[in-house]
Amino acid sequence: MKKTALLKASAATVFAVATSAHAQETIDIGTIVISGGFTPIEEQKYGRAASVITSQEIEQRGITTVQDALRAVPGVSVSGSGDALTQVRIRGAEANHTLILINGVPAAGGDGEYILSGIQTANIERIEVLRGPQSVFYGSNASAGVINIITKRGGLGHEYGGTVEFGDGYNASARYSYRNDKGGVAVGIARLDDDGYDYSGSNGERDSVDRTTIDLTGDYFVAEGLKLGFVFRDSDENYDFDSTDFLATTPEGYVVDDPTQRSERKERLGQVYAEYEARGGQMVHRFSYDRTDNEQSTNGGTPTETDRDSARYLLSLGLDGRATVDSNHLLNGIVEWEEDSSSSDPEFERETTSYALEYRGSLQNGLNVQAGIRYDDNKTFQNDFTWTLAASYTLPQGVRLHGSAGTGIVNPSYFELFADSFGFVGNPNLKPEKNKSFDLGAEVPFWAGRGLVDVTLFHDDLTDEITAVFDPVLGSSTFINQAGDSTRRGVEVSGTLEATDTLDLRLSYTYIDAENPDGSVEVRRPRHELLLTATQEFLQGRGSVTGDIRYVADNYDTQFFGSFETKKLPDYVTVDVAAQYSLTDNVKLTGRIVNLFDREYSDVWGFAKRGRTGYIGLSAAF
Repeated sequence: MKKTALLKASAATVFAVATSAHAQETIDIGTIVISGGFTPIEEQKYGRAASVITSQEIEQRGITTVQDALRAVPGVSVSGSGDALTQVRIRGAEANHTLILINGVPAAGGDGEYILSGIQTANIERIEVLRGPQSVFYGSNASAGVINIITKRGGLGHEYGGTVEFGDGYNASARYSYRNDKGGVAVGIARLDDDGYDYSGSNGERDSVDRTTIDLTGDYFVAEGLKLGFVFRDSDENYDFDSTDFLATTPEGYVVDDPTQRSERKERLGQVYAEYEARGGQMVHRFSYDRTDNEQSTNGGTPTETDRDSARYLLSLGLDGRATVDSNHLLNGIVEWEEDSSSSDPEFERETTSYALEYRGSLQNGLNVQAGIRYDDNKTFQNDFTWTLAASYTLPQGVRLHGSAGTGIVNPSYFELFADSFGFVGNPNLKPEKNKSFDLGAEVPFWAGRGLVDVTLFHDDLTDEITAVFDPVLGSSTFINQAGDSTRRGVEVSGTLEATDTLDLRLSYTYIDAENPDGSVEVRRPRHELLLTATQEFLQGRGSVTGDIRYVADNYDTQFFGSFETKKLPDYVTVDVAAQYSLTDNVKLTGRIVNLFDREYSDVWGFAKRGRTGYIGLSAAF
């Protein structure tokens, strides 16, 4: 079945919309990391640690939400106080140190992290996860890494399809696209109506989630060398949650079943852009404007609105006289303006003007280098530089060595700077959090190319980490920059093996040692996470069964009750099973069982996880 090659190939397709304007048709130039810099980069040349979750892997494993897909990525920790409040941490960093993009546009408005919940995978082409500092390319809140969720754009001609699935509610999706040699348009609609489960684990009222999302993308060559395009996303979500009791004495008493708690999210994001090619593709100009607008309300109250606006000019130049898409010496430069605000702090907003350069070189001896530097001119707090350096080298026998180093920043939030509520007083003298990081790895093929394993060692030091403390002079809590370094180090392992012509095996393992400056353990970063996946095809490839075994150990969390101690959560193992069968060339029958052995476990003290649940559905593609 050659699935190892297929997984690589499915990640290899580069859409015309993701390449420069000179390519007026879909071009395959090898496996591409779209998010790997200011312009897409070939994976074999990329020196930073990255993972790509393809639509094929998502379908095989029966994954229906992005948060579940991310659990398979090395270096990524996913935890949630219920399915509607999920945080993602990369390499032991804080959740707000990871920037989440949707089609290249930040998913969160304002200064907060993006809370993953019911984002469905049905209309997603791929999810790219970049580990390590990405602030040179994406600014603040990308100090630990970037996750880019990329929706399906479709190939030449008309394409359409959809999915429907039932089990503890239902989820459904539909998509349509049309593309010719001038451009195309794609639309996707997804609906999730999840009956949910009781987050308190007391067999009380189910905490449900319902979400409706529309994605629309398009691009068109309006003249020779001039392409215009747009991205738009609209998502509305309603979800239940339970109350908490800070006077509880046990985890079972902390989360209290409460049918009255309900929240609503409204998410809007968009981008318009223009690309113009000059000198036969040697020079490409790109102008873009982004806007993200999020609203959150609870129990019908006044919503909090967070906004982000950004304008960017990007110049790409082939220094060796070649077109930018195949230049061996590429220079990218940007000027970017960004402003964000929040209705919770209407008197304040943050504005930044940034300047950055990126160089990429492919040398004749097989060495590839990437280097970048960025200067942020902040209107609210101190200005700063960030830098990055990465290299990749492929040996004659196919072993690829890769490594990177760099710095990142995370700016203080509105609340940390200007708080005057909930018993907190802000500190306008806070400095941005900064980190320095490096990693070294090797990607090794084995068994005549049927297998591939990638091992990466990483180390990260975070300085000026912001934390809350009680100030007896103020008589309230405030925020300070901690003295010393918060250290994160570990190992990431990923592997694939085509064991037989019909059996594929995958592995993902992470070891993380994350500590505060005083040596105490960082919470919600499991020291050990292991995922083993096996996919067995049958009936000449018309059907397949996939099993996931996930092991999590040495995870700590603060008990926000009793004496507020930080304690170790119980280790656990879960098993998920998914199957699919092609009824016709275009229609598949799907089924899956989540938590097959009905394991009781938790990522956050007091919050239960979903028990054994079965689903059955259909998917179609034409």
